[in-house]
Amino acid sequence: MEECLFCKWQNKKEKIILENELAFAMFDEFAVSRGHILFMTKRHVKDFFDTSKEERVAIFELIDKAKEMIDKKYFPNGYNIGMNCGVAAGQSVMHIHVHLIPRYDGDVENPRGGVRGVIPEKQNY
Repeated sequence: MEECLFCKWQNKKEKIILENELAFAMFDEFAVSRGHILFMTKRHVKDFFDTSKEERVAIFELIDKAKEMIDKKYFPNGYNIGMNCGVAAGQSVMHIHVHLIPRYDGDVENPRGGVRGVIPEKQNY
C-alpha cells in the first residue's frame, strides 16, 4: 500500500508548526481563512472513530496551543473546529485530520448555523 499524504507530511519537519508524541499540526495548504491549521495523528488511522483516547487528547492539546498562537497573530472573532469522517461526509484524505478554522467578522454574509452549512438548506433554522 502506498503511504498516504499525511503520513508523508510528518517527515516534512520544516512544515510542522506544532507536534507532540502522537500528533502534529501544519497550516492547511488550501486554507479557507488566515491561520487555518490541520491536526493529524502520527499513526495512520482513517478517521476520528479509529483514534485512541490518547491520540484524541494529543490532538486537542495541539488545538489549544494553536488557538493561542492564532489569537496572538491574526485576532479572529471566532472558530470552527471540524473533521470529515468518511467519503459521504466529505473526507478526501483517508487519514484523521481535524481543521481549526479561524473566523472573522464579515467573512461570510450570514454565519448563523456554522457547521450546519455542510448541508446548505439546513444551515438557517
